[in-house]
Amino acid sequence: MTEDEDTAFADNYAERDQAKTLREQARAGGLRFEAYLIGDQADWLLERVERGMFLDPAEAVFAIVQNFIEMEPHRDLRDELLRRMLESSLEDMKAGRVHDAEEVFDEILRKIAEPRPEAARWEKIQR
Repeated sequence: MTEDEDTAFADNYAERDQAKTLREQARAGGLRFEAYLIGDQADWLLERVERGMFLDPAEAVFAIVQNFIEMEPHRDLRDELLRRMLESSLEDMKAGRVHDAEEVFDEILRKIAEPRPEAARWEKIQR
């Protein structure tokens, strides 16, 4: 790890140590963890469960991680996707679909200050 990467991740040493500790056990028996998705992500995932695309959120995460692993060696495709996303953002800017940074930060601060509803929790159905 480079010095810059080490500095960038300086706030999660405990998590990094836990990952090192769990690797062998996880290789042998897998890994269970809890994930939090923001509203838009949760809506996207649950809509696909409703349509039968995935059995449950755990299967969706499994498939998505597998897809990410399979795409990792294809740097050219990832770079192309990033280029297209940036081009889309530039098109939005040219079309006037941008917001003043100060207004955006004010809105973010307002939303942070608002009470948040309790997150929904998926319960595994015993069959």
